[in-house]
This record gives sequence, C-alpha cells and structure tokens, in this order.
Amino acid sequence: MVLYSPSASRSRSLYHQLPQEEETSNSTTAIEMEMEHKTPTAEDAVLTDSEMSLNVEDKEVMAQIGKKQQLARRFNLFTIFGLSMTLLSSWEAIGSAMGISLLAGGPVALIYGLLFVGSGTLACAASIAEMASICPISGAQYHWTFMFSPKRWRVWVTFVQGWVTVFAWQATITSLTFLIAAQIQGVVVLNYPDYVFERWHTTLMMWLVVIVAYAGNVWGIKLLPTMELISGSLHIVLFIVLFIVMLVLGRNASASFVFTGFVNETGWSNDGVAWFIGLLPCIWCITGFDGAIHLSEETSKSSTTIPRVIITTVIVNGTMAWIFVLLCLFSISDIDAVLGTATGYPLIEIMYQVSRTHAGATAIMSFILTISMAAMFGTLASVSRLTWAFARDDGLPWSGFFKHVDGHYKIPIRSIGLVSMVIVLLSLINIGSSTALNAILSLATIALYTSYIIPISCLIAMRLRVKEKVYDSPAGHAEISEERLVFGPWNLGRLPLTATTMNYAGPVFGLVLLFAAVDFLVRGRFSFVGPTRER
Repeated sequence: MVLYSPSASRSRSLYHQLPQEEETSNSTTAIEMEMEHKTPTAEDAVLTDSEMSLNVEDKEVMAQIGKKQQLARRFNLFTIFGLSMTLLSSWEAIGSAMGISLLAGGPVALIYGLLFVGSGTLACAASIAEMASICPISGAQYHWTFMFSPKRWRVWVTFVQGWVTVFAWQATITSLTFLIAAQIQGVVVLNYPDYVFERWHTTLMMWLVVIVAYAGNVWGIKLLPTMELISGSLHIVLFIVLFIVMLVLGRNASASFVFTGFVNETGWSNDGVAWFIGLLPCIWCITGFDGAIHLSEETSKSSTTIPRVIITTVIVNGTMAWIFVLLCLFSISDIDAVLGTATGYPLIEIMYQVSRTHAGATAIMSFILTISMAAMFGTLASVSRLTWAFARDDGLPWSGFFKHVDGHYKIPIRSIGLVSMVIVLLSLINIGSSTALNAILSLATIALYTSYIIPISCLIAMRLRVKEKVYDSPAGHAEISEERLVFGPWNLGRLPLTATTMNYAGPVFGLVLLFAAVDFLVRGRFSFVGPTRER
C-alpha cells in the first residue's frame, strides 16, 4: 500500500489488494458487488458533491482508504485541537480522581507517578499518531489492526479489536457522565450539608447530561467545532487563572509533604503495590488521546492535522496535569478533611481550603464542570463515529441500521442515539449498586490501552516479518504490503478480597473478550470481512 504518495499513479491501497486476493477464491465482498451493480441514486449525487468539496489531500486519503466521504468535514487544526484538549481535560480529571492516589502512595504517587506514566503515554501516543498519519479513518485501531495483521488472523483479530475499542470508549463516556453528575452532587453537599446523597439522584442527573450532549451533537452540530475551540481556550485560561490564585492563596503544605510524603491506606502491606495502585488516576487522566482520530473523516487535512493534535494534546495536557497536582498538594492545609470530605471528591475540599469560602469553591468547580460538559460533547461525537465506523464494516449487530448517515446533518444520528441509550441503560445499574456500575466502568483504562497495544504489536510484527524495509522515503510517503514496507517521517503483600476491594477491571475485560469471541463465532464469521471498499 502506498498512502499519501507524491505520485498518485504509484498509489496502491492495501484495501485494493485484499479484494484481489479474495477474488481468486471467488469470495468478493457483498459491499463490492453492491457497489458494482448499484444504480446511481440521489444520495450518491449528494455524496459526490460532498467529495468534490474536499481539498486534494483529503480526496486522495479517502480514495486510497476506499471509503465514501459521507460526513461533513467541519473541523480544522484549531477546532479539532480544542476538542482533543477538552476531551482529555487532564488537569480536571486528575483533580477529580486524586483521592485514590492520596490513599495509595500519597503525594509521591501523584508527583512522580505522573512523570513516569506521562513518558510512557507519550511513547504510545507517538506510535498511534504514526498510524493515524498513514490511515486517518474513524475506525482507527481496528482498521490498522486489519492492515498490519497476518492474512490468516486478520479478520477475527480485527473483529475482537473492534469490540474492545467500542466497549472501552462506551465505558469511558459513561464514566465521564457519572463523574459530572456526581461532582454536581458534591457541590450541592458542600453548600447544603443536610442534603442526602442518593444514587437515583445521580442517575437522573446522568440522564440530563446525556440529553444535553445528544442535543448538542445533533441539532447543534454546526456549532460544535466553534464550541470546542472556545472550550479548549477556557481549559487553558482557567488553568492559568487557578495557577495564579492557588500560587498566591494556597501555600499551606510543606515541600517535604509534597515531594516525599507517602501514604498507604490501601490495606496492602507492600508499599510498592500501593504506589502502583496510586498510578491509576495518573494513567486515567491522560488516556483517550485517540479521541480526535475517530473524527478524522470530519477533519480537513487529517493525515497531518490529527498526528500533530495527538502529540501536542498529550504534551500540553500532561504538563498542565503535573503542575495542577503540585498546586493542589501545596494547597492542602488539612489532609484529613480532604480524605474524609462529605462531598466525595477531594478536589472540592481542596478548592474550599484555597478559597476559604463555599462561594469561591463553588465558582471554581462550576468552571471545571463547564469544561467537563464540553468534554462530554466531544467524547459523544468521537465515540459515536467509532461506533458508526464499526457498523459501516458490519461489525455491530443490526449494522445496516446503525451505519445510516442523516442526509441533512451529515452525521450518524442513529449511532449517536445508540451510544446515548447505552449510557442511560448503564446508569440504571447505579440505582441498585454503585459498586456494580464502577465494576463496569473500570473497563475503560485497561480496554483502551489494549486497543492501542494490538495495532502497535501488529505493526511491530509486520516490520519483523517483512524483509524489505525502507525508512528514508519522503515525508508522507508510505507503502505497506507483505513484501515491502516504506515509511517516511510523519509530521507531527495480600489484601483481603471483598466486593468493595475487588478490582473488577480484569474480569470485566475478560467478559468483553468472551463476548467478542462468541459474537464472532455466532454472527461475525458470516458477515464480517474486515474494512471494505465502498468505491
């Protein structure tokens, strides 16, 4: 495959090659047969007009990937960067989850853990960005897995990868919805101590968040890029404002506490284990950097824009998260009050200790929740495009229904509705047991990183098995086949086990893999052939 070659006549997509291989065994895909014999319709004319409006680079990308341009390209470098920045919202995220690290490792888990995790995440992001420059497409990880996997494993590995990525992002957006709703309740508790924290209240607020996000993604879709640009700017501006405020008012803790303080309230006798548990919020606050990739088909000059956005987002967000942690730790005047806060979120108590007033803490949290809500808009857009892309390649049940693109808005409304409805259904679990819901949401981090590891491993394996490799080609030039690889530079102790202490991420992820395997045996092996050409 030659992707983004300076010479269009030399370009030959992997997706062109695969059907030719299959034709020798008389198994042309249904979509290819349909495209060959289909009578042109009004919808085809609309798609053609949409494609004619693309710039040369995007036309070449879509032609070589073999997909129709069905979605409107509303995002540019600045708007997709704003969306990516707010989607991660790393300093807001680490503030919301730092309570875990304060109990498991204490300040040293946050200060040094973020440096440790950030370096590894940046390396992972660089690999993902490289693949995004080769093939910027909404399906992302499962498309790349199909491209780089050995032929005999290609279909079933891609199918499982698709489900892993879809489940990972569904858990991620549900956890974000839960976090917004629960933090709103925490602010209410701060101002009204007599308020009784009910789980069904959280569920109702989750529904409200979903409704607002759905409306913004459907009827407000034309405003979404501008809104994300403004939100990305606020994400940085608010950080600068808090930096000044906390630097002036928040000098409460000692340097010894911040840089050497260690806490182990996990129940594990081994302090090393406790420190690694404390890394979880550090990992969680920087994961999800692939969110912008799933909007590649709605971004101008995506083959160069998306890689730059990924790397810049990780560097900027990771840096802000580390500085914010430093500020928060120095602002703590009463660590017991932070850990035992009735609001459920140490960040709320820290903001109260900084401002020394309920009104000040409420104002700061309101700004933070505003950015979190903007992240919800961007995350729903990203997850719905991933879901739509998997349905487009017949990976989902009832794919024919969910791959529909609305002719007026040029967005996959049914996939947006599917993602939203799953959040609503999962939120019902919270009414019965928040532990059960957290067990499902714990899937997010482990599944997302698995979705990164699979295509990276496939690419490494391909580089090892292919004999002829060229790494000094011009920038933007790549050729991928089983015979030749050409890459140019891209731009850029033991703990008593109880229902509460159990880490459910592994078992839940195992169930996802089991579900994907069973679905492939029952349905996928008959209908799923991997990413297919629509041209």
